[in-house]
Formats: sequence, structure tokens, C-alpha cells
Amino acid sequence: MQLENPVGMVINMWGKDMEIIGVAKDFHFQSLHKDVEPVLFRFDPEYLPYTMVRLEDGNDQQVMAKIKSFVEEFNPGYDFEYIFQDQQYQKLYESEVQISALSKYFAGIAIAISCLGLFGLAAFTMEHKIKEIGIRKVLGSQVRDLIFLLSGQFTKIVLVSIVLALPVSYFIMSNWLDSFAIRTSLNWWYFVAAGGTALLVAWVTVSFQTLKAANINPIECLRNE
Repeated sequence: MQLENPVGMVINMWGKDMEIIGVAKDFHFQSLHKDVEPVLFRFDPEYLPYTMVRLEDGNDQQVMAKIKSFVEEFNPGYDFEYIFQDQQYQKLYESEVQISALSKYFAGIAIAISCLGLFGLAAFTMEHKIKEIGIRKVLGSQVRDLIFLLSGQFTKIVLVSIVLALPVSYFIMSNWLDSFAIRTSLNWWYFVAAGGTALLVAWVTVSFQTLKAANINPIECLRNE
């Protein structure tokens, strides 16, 4: 309103001269998808469509019953209607809550399918490398060396997948956050943590097959040669 000292000034609003009795700091009364907009609270006993009441925790039902009785006494013939502020704000973000829930479910399914595929690929690879593993053990390779060798192949595949996935995930997340007027920033460690978790899950998935192959008796895999 471009007023230097607004408190105490009289302005014309809704066809009436009204005095400004207070100014509050900016706050959000809409979704974070929108910028902070101006809001005016009108204090007029002759016009009171809504009343805001702060309730103490633990006695909501008793207070609401008293308010209902008060309204019915002074405003008979009208239904007592009320809403809770937290529920009203919750409705502003129903779509975000649904997206969050669906993302968790789909991410869980994707991880499970990926682990099953990786486990099957590890079993298939170990089966075809069984003779090579036996020869390496005969030539003196230790179990630790074999584990590093076998795990390294899958580590490369997972690292390539992470490198390809990170730019895509950053692009999708940035576009989604751009829909908010007030938004958080994407820190680099979010993606490092996600990539590290994916790599750890891959290691755990192939560890059984890797340990099994590394500890095989070379006589069993070379006796037919």
C-alpha cells in the first residue's frame, strides 16, 4: 500500500473509513506454489462471516461444544460450521502427498525388480566363469582377490547406470521444484547419497553369488577337463 507509517491511518475499504490498527509480517495463507500475497483482516463487529479461534491441545471437543452453544444462542437458525486450520492447509498439498506415496511404492517395486535381475545376472555370470575361477584358484588367487574381481564387473555396470540416471533425476526434480514459488535447493550430496545407496544395494545383491563362486573348490569345476 506504499505507506510509511500505516498504523493509525484511516483508509477507505469496502465503502467505509477504517483505521489501520496493526501490521503483521508476511506469511503464507495459500499453497507454496504461489508467492506471498497481501491479506487484510477486517475487524468489524457488524460484519463477521468468519472467526478464528486458537484452541489449546487436549480440550478440542469441550471448547467446540461451548462455541457451538454460543453460536446457536446468538445466531439461531443457522448451522454451526467450522474447519480446522491444519486440515485446510493439508488439502493444499494433497497432490504432493499422493505423489510422495506413489513414488515410494514404485521405487520399492523398481528396486526389487532390479535386485532380482541383478541376482539372476550374477548367477548366470558366475556359472560361465566357474572354470576361470577354478584356474585362478589353482594359480594361487585368494578369495579376496576373486571377490574384488567378480564384484568389480558389476560395480562398473552400476556406476554407468548411476552416471546416466543422475542428470535425468536432477532434471526431473528441478522441473518439479520450479512449480513452487518458494522452493528448496538441490544439494549435491542428495545425489551422492542416492548413488551410494544404489551401489550398496547392488553389492549386497551380488555378494551371495560372488562369495559362493570365490569359495568353490577348484577340483569340482576342473575335474572334467
